[in-house]
Amino acid sequence: MKSLDVQEILNDFQNLPKDVGAWPLAPRVATLVGLFVLVLFLSWWFWWSEQLEMLNESQQQELKLKDEFVTKKTQAVNRELYVQQLNEIDRSFGALLRQLPNKAEVDALLVEINQSGMGRGLQFELFEPDPEVIREFYAELPIKVRLTGNYHDFGAFAGDIGKLSRIVTLNNITITRQSGGGALVLNALTKTFRYLDEEELAAQKKAERAVKGGRK
Repeated sequence: MKSLDVQEILNDFQNLPKDVGAWPLAPRVATLVGLFVLVLFLSWWFWWSEQLEMLNESQQQELKLKDEFVTKKTQAVNRELYVQQLNEIDRSFGALLRQLPNKAEVDALLVEINQSGMGRGLQFELFEPDPEVIREFYAELPIKVRLTGNYHDFGAFAGDIGKLSRIVTLNNITITRQSGGGALVLNALTKTFRYLDEEELAAQKKAERAVKGGRK
């Protein structure tokens, strides 16, 4: 193979004639290669780069759609189970709601609490209902109570409260002894609950809208 003469190639690039067809082989090849590289660069700059970016976005969108498809497919497959769980939640919520008295039943419930203590031989020194505390769909009725008796009767009273058909809780319980070594005194905050009727719920929603409107 004929050895490459670098100097001869460099000489070919000097004093090139205006007629490109008359150029030596090396300058013509170099010019073609340069034009090819320039065309590639301009194509990438003005067209391919945008296409590659669109391709990348399309791939990301494809992955997102695949994830959504898998999620929705899973939900569709488990739809019957979700419906069963929702129905079970509705039944449980309904059962709890039925344990909350309405306005007409509150007075009877207060009598039951009073009778539960008296039935155990306890003496009520205080039975003071506080103002209602309105929650999202129910009202909380706190009642301050003070009873005198013994430990056994206090425990039996707490058990009777837990067996009532309505939800009643005993909170902030303290037990002290009367001065002079007398009977024991139980102080507690009894809480019962009632559900709000439709008129009360409507009034509550109206008040909430008014508050939100005032914040704007």
